[in-house]
Amino acid sequence: MAGSQLLKGTLATILLKLLADNGRMYGYEIIRNIRQLSNEQINITEGALYPALHKLEAQGFLEIELEQVDNRTRKYYKLSKKGERATVDKLEELQAFLQSISGILSPRLA
Repeated sequence: MAGSQLLKGTLATILLKLLADNGRMYGYEIIRNIRQLSNEQINITEGALYPALHKLEAQGFLEIELEQVDNRTRKYYKLSKKGERATVDKLEELQAFLQSISGILSPRLA
């Protein structure tokens, strides 16, 4: 698995981007998608996922939809309007950070 400290700092952005790309998703679906999209390099546990989702919900970035599936209630997460704006901001912030890190790791010769 990718460095857990690195992942912890980017998990909210990853979740927002995934929901922006897929509309609404439930927890296991999110875990499965992250694993597939990262070529099995990132494996989010439920213990990491749900606190992050709850924090995003408390910040007003997510809306919840409950749906009955196979005789049980499934909780779907989707972006709110505030979450859509936050996704753009967080992606721009992450891109700028990655460019800065790239400059440090691969400095250009003068």
